[in-house]
Amino acid sequence: MPSRSAGTPALTSRLPHVGTTIFTVMSTLAQETGAVNLGQGFPDFDCDPRLPQAVTAAMQAGHNQYPPMAGVPALREGIARKVEALYGRRYDPGTEITVTAGATQAILTAILALVHPGDEVIVLEPCYDSYVPNIELAGGTVVRVPLVPGTFRPDFDRLAAALSPRTRAILINTPHNPSGTVWGAGDLQRLYDLVASTDVWLIGDEVYEHMVYDGQTHQSLATHPGLAARALIVSSFGKTYHVTGWKVGYVLAPAAMMAEFRKVHQFNVFTVNTPMQHGLAAYLADPAPYLGLSAFYQAKRDRFRAGLARTRFRLLPCEGTYFQCVDYSALAVPERDLPEAAFCEWLTREVGVAAIPLSAFYGDGFDQRVVRFCFAKRDATLDTALERLARL
Repeated sequence: MPSRSAGTPALTSRLPHVGTTIFTVMSTLAQETGAVNLGQGFPDFDCDPRLPQAVTAAMQAGHNQYPPMAGVPALREGIARKVEALYGRRYDPGTEITVTAGATQAILTAILALVHPGDEVIVLEPCYDSYVPNIELAGGTVVRVPLVPGTFRPDFDRLAAALSPRTRAILINTPHNPSGTVWGAGDLQRLYDLVASTDVWLIGDEVYEHMVYDGQTHQSLATHPGLAARALIVSSFGKTYHVTGWKVGYVLAPAAMMAEFRKVHQFNVFTVNTPMQHGLAAYLADPAPYLGLSAFYQAKRDRFRAGLARTRFRLLPCEGTYFQCVDYSALAVPERDLPEAAFCEWLTREVGVAAIPLSAFYGDGFDQRVVRFCFAKRDATLDTALERLARL
C-alpha cells in the first residue's frame, strides 16, 4: 500500500463554493469600524424578562436532563393550540409537531428527510442563504426560479415551467426574507393549482409569521388544507420572542412525513435544550406577546421609513418581516454606481451603517443596486443610523 508522509490527509469539500456568510462578514466589519449594525437580522434589545425568569424556574425545578426527542410535551401542546387558534388546523402534538434547534436546523433536517440524490428542489430567489447548501448536502439539484424583480412577487408561470417529474420539493418563504413581501390567500391557491396533481412537497419557512403589517394577516400554508397535507412548516421562537441566540424553533407536518423528519432529527441534534423548552411552554400560554408583535414592529418600520424618506434612498414596500430594502441608485454620491457588496462595505466603513447586499441572496449575484436594512433595533439605534444616512 503506498505510504504518505505524515500530515493532514487530503480533503474534498462537500460544499466547495461556500465561504463565510455575508451576515458574519458584515457584522464583523460593523464591529471593527464601530458602525451601526443594521445588517444581520437580530434585535439589540432584551426579551420580556418573564421569559428568562420562566427558564430559570424550569432549571431550579430540575428540568435539566434530556427531554423527549420530539420536544417537551407541554411545549408541543402549546404550539398545537396556538396554530389551531391562528390558522384553523389542528396538528397532533404527539405525531405532527417537533421542536428543533432553531429554524435553520429544521430546514436542513426537512431537506435531508425529503430529498434523495438527483431530486430537484425549487428555490425562489432571492432566498435565505442556507437553502442551497442544504439541498446540495442532500445530493439534490437546485432549481432557481426568480421572484419578479422590483416587486418580489411569485412568478407562477416561471414556477410552473420549472416543475418536472424530478421535482421533489419547493421552498416557500413568507413573510419573505430579504424583500419583506407577504403572500396572500390567492398566491396559496395558485400554488395549490400547480402542485395538486403532483407528488411535490413544500417546505414553508414562516419564521416571520407574526410580523405582517397594515392590517394584513399571515397566510400560513397551514390555512390551506390541500397545501398543509404536503407541507413541512417551520417557525422560530427566536424571531417571535426576541431570543435569536436561544436557537429554538419547531416544525409542523403530516404524521407520515413527521415520522421521516424525526428519523433524521434524532441523529442530527436528537433533542433541544430542556429548560428553555419548559420556559417557552409557560410563556406561550399567554398569546399577547405574539399577537402584539406586528404592531410593535410596524411602529419601528414606520419610524425607520419616515427617516429614510428624507434621504435619496428609494424605499421598496415592506409588508412583513423586520427588513427594509432600499434602492440606492439615486444617491448624490459617486458610490451609487458601486455593486451592492462594494456599496455595503463603503457604507459600513465611511458612513457608519452596515447593510446586506441583496445580491448575496442570488446564486448568480444578480445586482439591482438594492440593499437590506434590519429595523429590529432600539429606537435610539435607528435614530443614530438615520442621522448618519441623512448625509446621503
